[in-house]
Amino acid sequence: MERLRQRLETAQQALRKLSEILSGQAASDVVRDAAIQRFEYTFEAMRKAAQLFLRVVEGFEVGSPKAVIRTSLQVGLLDADQTRLALQMADDRNLTIHTYNETVAEEIFAHIPAYSRLIADWLQSMRDRINLI
Repeated sequence: MERLRQRLETAQQALRKLSEILSGQAASDVVRDAAIQRFEYTFEAMRKAAQLFLRVVEGFEVGSPKAVIRTSLQVGLLDADQTRLALQMADDRNLTIHTYNETVAEEIFAHIPAYSRLIADWLQSMRDRINLI
């Protein structure tokens, strides 16, 4: 359980860094690209935390990011709307390798505030659940 708490804290720290870049900077290509980079590692930290949560707390062994998302819906960590957004988030995460394409970069950047709120809610759902144990 301690490893899970560490993973949740790592994801929370990554989310704080993502929120920093979203709230304090005037929009520019540099800010956009930094936000996308922070989104990438926040997504990965979140996925790893959720994957470990599902294994330790719920008894599910899942591998892929989309399987983690769908299983999170199954166990009640996410609702249907959150799941749709999380699946879109996973698709956008896969597109981040194409940030040299201005259109792709702008689209991903526009979605990041909603993803940030989703990640915060998802983390809170897991924290609430482990506090009940």
